[in-house]
Amino acid sequence: MANHVLERIDKTHHVFAVPTKKIHDGADVQAFFTTKGYRDIMAFLLQLNRAMFPRKIDNTVQTWQLTSHEVEFSEPVRRIQLLLSRLQDIIDEAPPDTGPRRFGNISFRKWYQIVEERTAELLDEVLGSDVLGNSQDSSSERITPRQELEAYFLGSFGSAQRLDYGTGHELSFLAFLACLWKLSAFPDADPGVEERGIVVGIIEPYLELVRNLIKTYNLEPAGSHGVWGLDDHSFIPYIFGSAQYSPAIAETDETPTEGSLPDAPDPSSVVKANIVQRERKTNMYFSAIGFIYDVKKGPFWEHSPMLFDISGVKDGWGKINKGMIKMYNAEVLSKFPVVQHFPFGSLFSWDRDPNATIPPPTIHSRQANSSIPPPYVTPQSAGTRAPWSQPGASLPGASAAPWATSTARNPQATVTGASSTTRMPVWTTLPDASRNPPGPMSPTRAPWSKPS
Repeated sequence: MANHVLERIDKTHHVFAVPTKKIHDGADVQAFFTTKGYRDIMAFLLQLNRAMFPRKIDNTVQTWQLTSHEVEFSEPVRRIQLLLSRLQDIIDEAPPDTGPRRFGNISFRKWYQIVEERTAELLDEVLGSDVLGNSQDSSSERITPRQELEAYFLGSFGSAQRLDYGTGHELSFLAFLACLWKLSAFPDADPGVEERGIVVGIIEPYLELVRNLIKTYNLEPAGSHGVWGLDDHSFIPYIFGSAQYSPAIAETDETPTEGSLPDAPDPSSVVKANIVQRERKTNMYFSAIGFIYDVKKGPFWEHSPMLFDISGVKDGWGKINKGMIKMYNAEVLSKFPVVQHFPFGSLFSWDRDPNATIPPPTIHSRQANSSIPPPYVTPQSAGTRAPWSQPGASLPGASAAPWATSTARNPQATVTGASSTTRMPVWTTLPDASRNPPGPMSPTRAPWSKPS
């Protein structure tokens, strides 16, 4: 992976625009991959991801734990922490409704309404006119940065209408931070310094806020794949958390795609509650796994089969990190139900990126609500493949995730209710016997696994 840095803009000559809906059907998802907005989302994600890799400093290795004093928080980062704290406090003003409720607590709508009413005040408090633009301009016909920032900010905390939260809302918060980066709200610093402050000092507290909202208001997963999804609500903590455990790099090194930090826990540790409890305090991957333990009961392999499958990867956290980024592209940015609500203005533009590769036309581009493979993928001839997959070794045409090995795992089964050619991706090799679920029965297999 190359070293990506999101460019900042010259606000003096920039023409801002109110973000609007551009993705209406599957063809628009395909077009999305050729836009400057898509380019900038990926650039910012990769920029933050690289910053979280441990660093070689002199003869030592510096890691970036959530509790590390080596992660510097600039004044803008601390102000946004204050903003998130204000949002936490508003939960007390909108206590959950005590009546019987099967899906979502309607008091979330009150919380969201209060946030919506106070957004201008909250952003003024933490950002100021240098970032938001002149208040006199906002009362005229001239569009200011405020309108663009508010759109992504308010899209970051779930849907008050549907009482749900998912990766599309998480994407909106990532875009909000990227907008601030473009507007030079964060100071210039050495490579990775400010980015680590953003991940550890802003994104992790944001995720904690969201988890509190989910538990308090029983928010439903938005656009969930159900048990076969990675996580009901979030994705990016698995990217940044796997980076934290990946091999150390110097600033001039390429980003590793395999291997682990020598003292990193084994990926299979996600099934060990005591290790999860220990590591969740310092690592974003395990923090997300810990939340799953908080809200779900039963064997981990049963309620989170995809994460269990990934835990069998033998090539280390670097391999998992690489796969997570490709999976984010395929399972978040490629999915119509997720990206249909993402608006485009000037900071995330629908204009075509002149360097973009035009995706090959597929049947999905003519179907609304379809998922479009990323532009760099060559479509497979047999069946509907996972966009990031590679041919498996034991079955002709079988699909495999980036970190899958040629060692077979289990018979590949079709997805329930799907056509006979629709398959989920093969993830990893079969974990050793010590990781198998207890009991005489054979473990429930993920539907994308291959025969041993």
